[in-house]
Amino acid sequence: MNYLPILIIIFSSIILQAQEMKKAFINGKVYTVNDNQPLAEAVVVEGNKIIFVGSSSDAKKLIDNSTEVIDLKGKLMLPGFIDNHVHFVSGGFYLLGIDLRPAKSTTEFKNILKDYAAKHPGKWITGGYWNHENWEVKDLPTKEMIDEVVPNQPVFVERLDGHMGVANSLALKLAGITKETETPEGGLIVKDISGEPTGVLKDNAMNLIYRVIPEPSDEENYEALLAALEEAKKLGITSVHDITFADALKAFERAKTEGKLTCRIYTRWPIADYKSLVEKNIKAGYGDNLIKMGSLKAFADGSLGSSTAWFFEKYNQDTTTFGLPMDIITDGSMEKWCLDADKNGLQLSVHAIGDRANSYMLDLFEKITKENPEWDRRFRIEHAQHVRFQDIPRFAKLGVIASVQPYHCIDDGVWAEKRIGPERIKYTYPFKSFLEAGVKLCFGTDWYVAPLNPLLGLYAAVTRRTLDDKYPDGWIPEQKISIEDAIKCYTINSAYAAFEENKKGSIEVGKLADLIVLSDDILTIDPVKIKDAEVLMTVFDGKIIYKK
Repeated sequence: MNYLPILIIIFSSIILQAQEMKKAFINGKVYTVNDNQPLAEAVVVEGNKIIFVGSSSDAKKLIDNSTEVIDLKGKLMLPGFIDNHVHFVSGGFYLLGIDLRPAKSTTEFKNILKDYAAKHPGKWITGGYWNHENWEVKDLPTKEMIDEVVPNQPVFVERLDGHMGVANSLALKLAGITKETETPEGGLIVKDISGEPTGVLKDNAMNLIYRVIPEPSDEENYEALLAALEEAKKLGITSVHDITFADALKAFERAKTEGKLTCRIYTRWPIADYKSLVEKNIKAGYGDNLIKMGSLKAFADGSLGSSTAWFFEKYNQDTTTFGLPMDIITDGSMEKWCLDADKNGLQLSVHAIGDRANSYMLDLFEKITKENPEWDRRFRIEHAQHVRFQDIPRFAKLGVIASVQPYHCIDDGVWAEKRIGPERIKYTYPFKSFLEAGVKLCFGTDWYVAPLNPLLGLYAAVTRRTLDDKYPDGWIPEQKISIEDAIKCYTINSAYAAFEENKKGSIEVGKLADLIVLSDDILTIDPVKIKDAEVLMTVFDGKIIYKK
């Protein structure tokens, strides 16, 4: 007799029972983010779903011999964090590659490059994410600075905002960039008084270098993804909204197949590729609980740090520029693509930082709502950093989600005023004004641009204390928000921004069991201490994937 089929059935049954085994989290302080039941003591999970939220005494009635019981010992439990804006695989490469963020001077910048090159001879050096505002001299780096320490291998390292980078002479040569090279639309090749490229390239000009940098292999992308997943679980992040490229999707799918995808991925594709989604009949929300598609990402302008964010008035620091609208705005592609993509049921998610870029996108979204059939479109403006107060009610009226990254507030706050002056700075990162106007506000990090840790984002939104500690009561303190609202922005509101508020983002019966436990009660401690709290446990899809 062949016992193999019987054994397979038995083992399959055992595995299924193990998967569906209950977990009871008791004796905690559970902040559910559910206004109908904001606080509880216990949560019971079966499989990957929440089946009970309430008192510990009632939870114990559901406990049997097969239930795993976790005593929270009074610790705070929250829904898993949902990061609204990451470059996830790129973040993994950042973890694995050169890190120029710690450089506090030009000398440290050069030394880090020199040491890294010695350990990685012959390879392109990319990434880095330096911040010249942290140096003793605030001037932009030059090719000569890099040539001095790394002359014989190509280097192109980006500023932390990803909107400009600096190349050494070898990289410029490989890219064919000379004093005769014309600046592309939507970008800038920075040149000295003699017309010679300094090495700094901004926004679309960076593509001149990107096209000659070798693409990472599938295996390298996968290694970077695994590093990113490891980092996310330690920080309590159970979902991300990723700015996705095709090779990253391969890595996501492989991790899913191999059972290693410990974070839900909401993908957003470059708007230039939207027709490929239309041809496959993919619409907003397409996919499963692990990987979703149907959202698009576009850029309206650059960044404040690179002086390429697009404003109505010229920069105070550089009165020659208003910033840079992207080429897809100036050539008409943005309007054409957005109208057609929306008509085909794809969500629009557009980067806009300067006040003019935000106003332009609101005008375009209004045009779309008037011309296209009505549907639950959930427009998003990514960053929404500098928004005129008269434009904030338009977000609410048009149902535009303000998808912001609060850590940028305490980082940019160190130097932003010198870029745009004291008047425009008043409507910078207007979190409170958004909420008071009824705008759906959601939070994330923009990792690798900023640290992935959501607790730093909560700290930033609640205190607005800049990294240099010059504003102990908060930078533009009238825009501080409560910790309860900040948590909602990092959970249920981010779920809403991805059409998933009925599946996750709060601790409610029937929702996915994505949960975290913190070291401190961030609801009651001094807000200044929020940044020092840690994640003690992360539960993803009903499984404990991290314990400190």
